[in-house]
Amino acid sequence: MTREKTKLTLLYFAALRDASGTASEVVETDARSLRELYQQAQARYQLPFSTQQLRVAVDAGFAEWDDAPLADSEVAFIPPVSGG
Repeated sequence: MTREKTKLTLLYFAALRDASGTASEVVETDARSLRELYQQAQARYQLPFSTQQLRVAVDAGFAEWDDAPLADSEVAFIPPVSGG
């Protein structure tokens, strides 16, 4: 049995944007959680951070990694920020 696909816009910031070569992309995914969604992107682009090192946001509000992706949402992966 195949899982239904959900269409989402993924946003990549800072080092994730550099690693993926894009700031955003539209994907269709069968991921059951935001964690699984990130793991799919991580495998596709060899992204350098684990979910323990990142924050995730859905439609401009912080979310939990175990939340299910919502169709037509904008999902942002936010890496650690350093500054001075």
